[in-house]
Amino acid sequence: MYSAETHQNLISRIPGVTGRTMDDWLRAVADGPSLIRCEEKIEWLRREYDLSYGYAKAIIHEFDLRRAAARMTH
Repeated sequence: MYSAETHQNLISRIPGVTGRTMDDWLRAVADGPSLIRCEEKIEWLRREYDLSYGYAKAIIHEFDLRRAAARMTH
């Protein structure tokens, strides 16, 4: 895994590179297939949306971070 700073840099570039907001991407992951493993989710994003590995990984990592944070507040 990469540093938190590198992750944030990737996340900040995704809307400009893909033309979709992070919220759009996170919704796509939430609405996508119920895959268990991180690598499966990354590969699904890459195939479905023609994303690079780095951006797909960053989106899945952000999705997991936000899901974990939401669980901590409940």
